[in-house]
Amino acid sequence: MPLSVSLSIEGDTTVIELEGELDAKTAPDFHQTIEKAAGHGTSTVEIRMAGVGYMASAGLRSLVFAQQKVGEHVTIKVVGAIEPVARTIRTAGLDRSIVLSDD
Repeated sequence: MPLSVSLSIEGDTTVIELEGELDAKTAPDFHQTIEKAAGHGTSTVEIRMAGVGYMASAGLRSLVFAQQKVGEHVTIKVVGAIEPVARTIRTAGLDRSIVLSDD
């Protein structure tokens, strides 16, 4: 399933909404959006993942890329990830540096 990626600004938050599968084939689209998000200079990048039904290791690498790209002063928040995706993030230990939220 292809990945749909959208970007918007809500106050001091850059919102990236994903829908589809996040894997090696679709991750480059997400990376391009992260690079755009990094240029907005907001204090939070919120990645809404409720529509992501599958995330491969390339998705984890994308989240690490996002952390590196936006810098330490920006909070990355993953919102609404389904349990298998959230579990993958926790298993990789990314929940120590990325905020996981249900809403």
